[in-house]
Amino acid sequence: MFNIATESFSYGQHTVTLETGEIARQASGAVVVNMQDTVVLATVVAAKSSKPGQDFFPLTVDYMEKTYAAGKIPGGFFKREGRPSEKETLTSRLIDRPLRPLFPEGFYNEVQVVCTVISLNPDIDPDIPAMIGASAALAISGVPFNGPIGAARVGYINGQYVLCPNASDMPQSQMDLVVAGTESAVLMVESEADQLPEDVMLGAVVFGHEQMKAAIHAINRLVEKAGKPEWEWTAEPQDKAVVEKITELAQASFEEAYKLRDKQARSSRLKEIYAGVESKVAELVGAGSLAAPAGNLLNDTLFGLESKVVRGQILGGEPRIDGRDTRTVRPISIRNGVLPRAHGSVLFTRGETQALVVATLGTNRDEQIIDALGGEYRDRFMLHYNMPPYATGECGRVGTPKRREIGHGRLAKRALIAVLPKPEDFAYSMRVVSEITESNGSSSMASVCGGCLALMDAGVPLKAHVAGIAMGLIKEGGRFAVLTDILGDEDHLGDMDFKVAGSETGITALQM
Repeated sequence: MFNIATESFSYGQHTVTLETGEIARQASGAVVVNMQDTVVLATVVAAKSSKPGQDFFPLTVDYMEKTYAAGKIPGGFFKREGRPSEKETLTSRLIDRPLRPLFPEGFYNEVQVVCTVISLNPDIDPDIPAMIGASAALAISGVPFNGPIGAARVGYINGQYVLCPNASDMPQSQMDLVVAGTESAVLMVESEADQLPEDVMLGAVVFGHEQMKAAIHAINRLVEKAGKPEWEWTAEPQDKAVVEKITELAQASFEEAYKLRDKQARSSRLKEIYAGVESKVAELVGAGSLAAPAGNLLNDTLFGLESKVVRGQILGGEPRIDGRDTRTVRPISIRNGVLPRAHGSVLFTRGETQALVVATLGTNRDEQIIDALGGEYRDRFMLHYNMPPYATGECGRVGTPKRREIGHGRLAKRALIAVLPKPEDFAYSMRVVSEITESNGSSSMASVCGGCLALMDAGVPLKAHVAGIAMGLIKEGGRFAVLTDILGDEDHLGDMDFKVAGSETGITALQM
């Protein structure tokens, strides 16, 4: 009835077991991961074809914690799990980020990854087992995927790196770093640290990447035992004549548009170019002088051309989109005490990115009580990030924070935790709210800078001043350019977004 396959490997002081073939057999891939009694069921379902007109990759990752996993019954009147907690949202993002870039270009079939925590050892955080399980489920499913990936948590205790430390060991650790990647490359880093030097942080990434290969090798062995046949999928062939015509119609216009330094003027011009090329292509198709572009060929070609123009200008030594060189930070303006009745406030502006950041102090009765799966605890420091649609000159939904807002808020919070005064030295609870009023890249790092300033404006005796910046990378063959303080366009047209925050002493947060 069941065709069960298992693989086990040692991971730090733990043993991890991967099992497939017994549970959720109708999913495209399903793996149960057991790490010292923390058990996660990871499943993958992929549609066999894409929807007509689909022009993006619809990957959904959901990480869910069930209270029965910890032997608890949910509170409230309904007695069942409700909306995702902040931990669930952040872990969903943690799983998504290293998986998404490994799907092939042009693959637009719907894919859903669901990771469910079904048993919990409070000393073992389920996020690493969930990441390994998602990777294993994709690897055995046969879905086009250039994995598998491994994932590891790295601590730094008594001057030594520790692989996947227990939750009870983390208060002694000066670092909480999660790294994920393939056997040959690092794809994702998420970290907070106690003002550690750059070489220690880099060493942690290298250590974690080396150690995670044990997980990758175990997944490969599981695929040999229980992997499904690989899908026979190929990207839609491109009509060279159509691509050449689109390039001819758009390239000069894109080069001209990216000489406009103002974001809104540039965005308007780009929309005009897209619409104009679409109209011209339709005319040529109607006249019979050009074949109709198949599927998403028109938009994909235009986006590729846009990317080529921006990347080529930067690698060629030309000024960046807004006229800067690769090392220059945009002009910074700081005005504190902007709100007359708030405890602390600052308006932080860096180029076309602006944050109104407000700090509020309270008593210990204002601390956030978090009913986590591993047990209830209190948090005296809260940081909330909001980015309304007007920040980018758009109309949109306002209300419940989206995953991105929760993730950016958590990153800014990580950056500031290390410099907060101890409770015995400063008995207040603290809440920082970052309202992004303008956005053109690095808004989470603007929240770090503004958050530090707002806390100081409120009279909080921080141990050090913290600032943050987003770095970018553009790489073509042997040529590369590292960009300081990237814009939004440089983020989505580049190869890497690397956010770093810290004090003069050392690093407090990393995200890649």
